[in-house]
Amino acid sequence: MDWWRIVLGMAGGLLAVWVALLVALLAVKPGKAQLTEALRLLPDLLRLLHRLARDGTLPRAVRVRLALLLGYLALPVDLIPDVIPILGYADDAIIVTWVLRSVVRRAGLPAVRKHWPGTDDGFAALVRLTGLR
Repeated sequence: MDWWRIVLGMAGGLLAVWVALLVALLAVKPGKAQLTEALRLLPDLLRLLHRLARDGTLPRAVRVRLALLLGYLALPVDLIPDVIPILGYADDAIIVTWVLRSVVRRAGLPAVRKHWPGTDDGFAALVRLTGLR
C-alpha cells in the first residue's frame, strides 16, 4: 500500500480546508475597533468559557464544544499565525464568536449572563460583538 499517497492526500485536504478558512476569514475580516474591543474582553471571556464548560446543568454537547474551544485556544498552533497583524488574532475571535453563538442557541443567553465575570458594559460589548440577542 502506498502510505505516502495517503499522507499526501491528507496533507492536501488539510491545506485545502485551511485555504478555505483563510478566504472566509478575509471575507469577514473584523474592523480594528471590533478587534480592539474583543481583545479588551479576552480575560473575562476566557473565565466565562471556563465557567460554562464546568457548569453541569448545561447539555453535554455544549460543554464538549467549550472544552474543545479552550483546548484550541491553549494550543500554540492557529489557523493563521498570531504574528500576522490583525488577522492573526481575528481567527481566534471568529472561532470564539462562532462557538458562543452555538452555546447561546443551546443553553440560552441567561446561562451566559449568569456566568459572565465582567462588568455590565463588558457583557453588552460581548452581546454586540457576537450578535447575540
